[in-house]
Amino acid sequence: MNIRNLSGDLIGGFIGATVALPQALAFGTMTGAGAIAGLYGAMFLCLFSGFFGVNVPLISGPTGPTAIILASVYVSLGGNIHALWAVLFLASVFQIILSFTNMPNLVKYVPYPVISGFMNGVGVILIVLQTAPLLGHSTYATPVSTFKNFSHILSDINTDAFVIGLLSLGILIYTPKAIKKIIPSEIFAIIFGTLIAWGFKMDAPTISGISEGFLSVVTADFSNIVHLTSLAVMIAVICSTESLMSGLVVTSLTKKKINNQTLIFSQGIGNVIASLFGGISGAGAAMRSVAAIKTGATTKLSTIFCGIIILFATLYGANIVNMIPMATLAAILIRVGYNIVDTKFFKVVRYAPKEDLIIMCLVFFLTIFHDIIFAVGVGITLSAALFAKQLADKTTLNIKDVEDNEMAELEKQLHTECGYKIRVVHIQGEFFFGSASQIISQFEELLGTKHIIICYDSDRKLDISAIFALEDILIRLKSQGVKVYLVLKNEEILRQINESNITRQLSDDEIFFEEIDAISKAKEEFKKYIKLEIKRPANKKRKFLFHFKK
Repeated sequence: MNIRNLSGDLIGGFIGATVALPQALAFGTMTGAGAIAGLYGAMFLCLFSGFFGVNVPLISGPTGPTAIILASVYVSLGGNIHALWAVLFLASVFQIILSFTNMPNLVKYVPYPVISGFMNGVGVILIVLQTAPLLGHSTYATPVSTFKNFSHILSDINTDAFVIGLLSLGILIYTPKAIKKIIPSEIFAIIFGTLIAWGFKMDAPTISGISEGFLSVVTADFSNIVHLTSLAVMIAVICSTESLMSGLVVTSLTKKKINNQTLIFSQGIGNVIASLFGGISGAGAAMRSVAAIKTGATTKLSTIFCGIIILFATLYGANIVNMIPMATLAAILIRVGYNIVDTKFFKVVRYAPKEDLIIMCLVFFLTIFHDIIFAVGVGITLSAALFAKQLADKTTLNIKDVEDNEMAELEKQLHTECGYKIRVVHIQGEFFFGSASQIISQFEELLGTKHIIICYDSDRKLDISAIFALEDILIRLKSQGVKVYLVLKNEEILRQINESNITRQLSDDEIFFEEIDAISKAKEEFKKYIKLEIKRPANKKRKFLFHFKK
């Protein structure tokens, strides 16, 4: 490893820690286990998931979805903290067992509307739950209980806490992006909120209760093992799913392939150790990981560095942490909840198939008012049922030639003549949420070609997952300097693509309804490229070819 990579991992780990610290404090407090439990969870998960995990900067720790489910579990256990540690220990063991199966690889089959509904639900829950501490009250366990007590919350507002919360929220929203790239706005909010509360002697609830010193092993209560096991399975699934989702984000940025089973194994190890020392369970966090990557992190050393930084902050910063106002933490979580909401889906919601909207809304409301696992399960089941119906409706008796031999010969001749600088790629079969990720990965093998003709051979409209996958394919190919042409079956599919704004990646003369027209256009453009290369001086030509192969 060179010095540049090492320094990038060190800086990335520091940035990851500055984002993780305030969120860990907030999530730990929200669950009921305490702020210190959030810090321990972030510290151990980063250290051990980094040591045993995949070689990418996956910054881990307590997250929104895990904190919400843990808060619910803590309430269902009657506030028995020892039973909570037992559940978290069992959940971590189930994660490790899960890593030895093929289940971690199934995350790519979760439909996009299910993910969107789940994330929107989690974002709204975070915002709703933090309205009480923002106004100076204790946090309620569920959104429903918060709604029921809303009149009481509004009738007895702690003005000092509310002012601190609003000022903190303003800092989180309006801190310039240039500054955020250097120091996260959460750090500014905590410093400013703490100084205002301390300097003006404001009567606002603070964290309190954290003491300096080394760690001690906690005791666990396994007396009701059957009930604890069911809760543990639920937590294991949530933590694993979110880690896998974050892993997808990290791999798309780093262009590195990872082993999902190794990822879940390392998360399980980190959560086991955390549960033994009183830390809450967590998962890979996409936002923290992106922050680390954007500042130079390239390997899992950044994750380990992040854990070490949190360790020192935990052991020697207790007095400062105890002064942080709860309203500031509430503001941080409200901002996190807003960031979790899936705005990408909302941009195309007017053009999305009504089946996708139904699934997204159903998962959204079930997540808020019932149960996260149940919501995701219902969403996946309904998606599968609706897709099966679509396939059944399209099944007809249609007799035609198996293959257009003339066109096949033309494609073979084209590939040979152009030395595979022009390639024709057919997307055959059904292009939907289950096949989207595989198709994207297959296109990675074609990078280096100068012209690609993508033929979507089906006449079935694309679902939201396929639309975003197609956009991702076009962006990746064009970023590598590849000229892309798209061949569609009919005007209806083109209209759908236009409405989804994907055509901004292509001009009008790059979209066709006949493959032969696309081939003619590609050959014409390729001839221009050859003439340009012949005219270039030798030194400039070498520079151009090196840039293209890069």
